[in-house]
Amino acid sequence: MMSPTPTRGGAEEVNALMTPLRHAILGVGGVGGLMGACLARCGAPVSVVVRPEMLDRFPEQLQLESAFGNFSVAVSRAAQVPPCDVLWITVKATQLEAALTALTKPESVRAIVPLLNGIDHLAVLRGKYGAEKVIAATIAVESERLAPGHIVHRSPFARLNVSSAGRSSLGETLDGLQKMGFECRFIDDEATLMWSKIVFLAPFALSTTAANKTVGEVLADPNWRDLGEGCVREACAVSVAEGAKVDAESILAWVRRAPPNMRSSMQKDVERGNPPELDAIAGPILRAAARHRIDIPVTKKLVGAVERRAMSS
Repeated sequence: MMSPTPTRGGAEEVNALMTPLRHAILGVGGVGGLMGACLARCGAPVSVVVRPEMLDRFPEQLQLESAFGNFSVAVSRAAQVPPCDVLWITVKATQLEAALTALTKPESVRAIVPLLNGIDHLAVLRGKYGAEKVIAATIAVESERLAPGHIVHRSPFARLNVSSAGRSSLGETLDGLQKMGFECRFIDDEATLMWSKIVFLAPFALSTTAANKTVGEVLADPNWRDLGEGCVREACAVSVAEGAKVDAESILAWVRRAPPNMRSSMQKDVERGNPPELDAIAGPILRAAARHRIDIPVTKKLVGAVERRAMSS
C-alpha cells in the first residue's frame, strides 16, 4: 500500500518517475480535467475525448487552478476514444451510457479506470468490456469546470484509491500523481474500496443538497448535523453487511475535519437545474439495505428532501 502522505517535488522529479503510458479522458469536467491536467503535467501523453461538435472549439490546453499549482498543459483532442494504455472515465453516472458511444474500439484500450460516483457502473462496464480490463477506483475531491478546458480544484486534497489489481499497470502513474500532491493508495478489498467512498459521499451529498448548505454550515446546525451523522451510521451499517470494512466513527472524524466551505457536486447540480446523481450515490445504500432488511429512515428522509428540491429547481 502506498503512503497516504504525499511529498511535493518539481516537474523534473515527477517526470522522471512516470512511464510514458498513453492516457485518455472520457468526460472532461471537474474530475476529468483535473486528472488530465495532472497526468499531462507529469509528462504523460493525454487525449481528451469530447463531443464531435466541440472538437474544433475545445482548447488545445487544459488550464488548472489548484493547490497543486496553477498551470496550462497541452493535450490532444479526439471525438472517439483513441488507442491508449489507460482510459479514465470521469462522466456523471447519468451520462455514462451516452458517453460510451465514443468507445468504438475497446480492444485498443488496455485498461479502463472509472472514477464515477456509486458502485453499479462497475458491473455495467465489466459486462461490456470484461472484468480484467476494468480497474475499480474512487476519487474524493472538489473540482469544477468553469469553462471548456478550464478547471478549478477547490479542495486542498485529492484522494485517489485504486484496486490492487491495477498496481502493475498504474503503479508509476500513481507515484507521479502523489508527487504532485495527490493522496494515492492501492486497496486490496474491492468492497471496502468502493463502499468507503459511499459512506462519506452519500451523507455529505444528501445533507448539503437537502439543506442547501456547505459542509461547515451543516455541521454547525444541530438538526442537519444529526441527520448527516445518522446517515453516516446507516450507510456504514449497510456497507458492513455488504462485506466492507468501514467504521462510522472514523468517517465522522474525517467529516468534522473537512474544509467547512466544501459543497457537493449533487448540490451544484440541483442549483443548476441538472438531474442529481441520486440513484448512483444513494441507490446502492437503499438497495443493499432492502436486501439485508436494515432500517435506514434518515437516509430515506434525506433522499426525499433532495427529490423535492430537485423537482422545484
